[in-house]
Amino acid sequence: MVAEPMAYPCGLARLTVVRHGQSTANAVFARAEEADDPAVAVPEPTDARVPLSPRGLRQGRAVGRWFARLGPADRPHVVVCSPYLRAVQTWDAIAQSARDANVPAPHALIDERLRDRETGSLELMTGPAVRARAAAEAARAERVGEWFHRPPGGESLADVTLRVRDFVNELRGAAAGRHVLLVTHDSVTAAVRQVLAGIGAPPPDPTPVPNASLSAWDGDGTRMRLSRYGAVDHLGDLAGH
Repeated sequence: MVAEPMAYPCGLARLTVVRHGQSTANAVFARAEEADDPAVAVPEPTDARVPLSPRGLRQGRAVGRWFARLGPADRPHVVVCSPYLRAVQTWDAIAQSARDANVPAPHALIDERLRDRETGSLELMTGPAVRARAAAEAARAERVGEWFHRPPGGESLADVTLRVRDFVNELRGAAAGRHVLLVTHDSVTAAVRQVLAGIGAPPPDPTPVPNASLSAWDGDGTRMRLSRYGAVDHLGDLAGH
């Protein structure tokens, strides 16, 4: 008989996680899958320098309008952002949209533990490219499963959870009683869910949350409870890829 997970003790008032808007790489990956063409490639040299697409910028502004509609008591006190360009650009778009509505937005902190999953030798390779040029690794990923597959030189989602747990452990003391907003990636969003679910919780569904989606946990002073995950109702016709 399996016991219920042990609650993760956390005194944050609320934690909201925003995935970055659509990036140029997201658009390329979608085109490559649609055409099943390994020649469709991402032009940026590193994942950290992948920018938002025009659609992603519009999605970031839509999140900013959501931010501006929040009452003063519901707005985040602290914003922490991934160092990757697409996440920083998303927060810049959110903050500018809020300020255009005469709503103050805090300056963001940058923390490298919120970076996207590192994919090592498979960095920026589309699905068709991996299947064509690294077939053995693609087969291994299929056998091991998305949560535990660690590409050569990269991280599994379980590895991402370790650094995210370290970040949340530090955050819960530094920002106790406050509403914190993270602007980050789908892998980090899943890792946050795993951490806050507590000891013994099974890994969450590794399916990526949508671009510019909102996930939120509400605190009661001792633990966090999931209230929404991958929500896109604030995006209107900008939802999806």
